[in-house]
Amino acid sequence: MGRFFEKDRSFGDRDSSSRERDSPPPVKEGDIIDVKIESKGEKGDGIARISGFVIFVPGTKEGDEVKIKITKVLRKVGFAEVAGKSRAKASESAEEEAESEENAAEEKPKEIEEEPEEISDSEDF
Repeated sequence: MGRFFEKDRSFGDRDSSSRERDSPPPVKEGDIIDVKIESKGEKGDGIARISGFVIFVPGTKEGDEVKIKITKVLRKVGFAEVAGKSRAKASESAEEEAESEENAAEEKPKEIEEEPEEISDSEDF
């Protein structure tokens, strides 16, 4: 019976991944963060990760780059709602829009100037 208790039981030695899970979440309610949706959950919600911490974001799909607002934080996961486009994505789309406007202006055919029609003062009833 003594041998059973002599075995080394290293309860304090945990791998680093379990330490990450035991540390406080890297976000708190109300935080606004730019994220990229990395995958899709079982129920169709987008999943983002911040320092390994999983955040579910409804109404998003894999590859979306969005700004989110954290709405609820649990021990192992968090929940958020979309608060807008990601800053990086917004600046990219603004640049693309400006470029497309420039291209459209260059491609516009020159308008042919027409002489205005003569207007007669006669009244036809």
